[in-house]
Amino acid sequence: MLAGSIASLLALAGHSAVFQACAIIIGTFILEDAATVAAAMQVEQGALSGALALFSLYAGIVLGDIGLYGLGRLSAKIPWVARFLPPHRQETIRAWVSGRVFQVVLVSRFLPGLRLPTYTTCGFVGADFKRFTLAAVVATACWTSLLFGVSLKIGQFLMDHLGAWRWAGAAGFVVFLALASRAAAHATQGARR
Repeated sequence: MLAGSIASLLALAGHSAVFQACAIIIGTFILEDAATVAAAMQVEQGALSGALALFSLYAGIVLGDIGLYGLGRLSAKIPWVARFLPPHRQETIRAWVSGRVFQVVLVSRFLPGLRLPTYTTCGFVGADFKRFTLAAVVATACWTSLLFGVSLKIGQFLMDHLGAWRWAGAAGFVVFLALASRAAAHATQGARR
């Protein structure tokens, strides 16, 4: 599955730190959780250094977050898109977000399904870019470090108990993360209604 594909990218990168970092960064653009699990399993196997894996994960995820902000900023410049949110509503949202950028970004990193709409909205209304980026870095460091640590433990378990089937186990873990994320997003949406 995706974890296996990202692991294949890492295998193609060989022992070149630059190519390994690029493979992980590209993997985060495809699916962050799968890239994190695959990188952790490569670290567990000794094919990749933990520091390189974490730095590459942080870089790729933060670049993706900044890209979402940029898409929002760009869409605000397109007249037919900008009409979907009247100027008075934009000002209301901008005023509300401006004092809460850090908290909004942190919360959206940890609640499934909120990053895309939140980060693009921050860009659309012109939230402070420096504060947004700082919040994205902090939130990414917390969340990714947590998931990476859990993935290392699960990776060790999978290698100890599944051997050659460890990548099937990793794919199952990624599917579990995706399903858990969807369930949490639906529960969050249900609670807001």
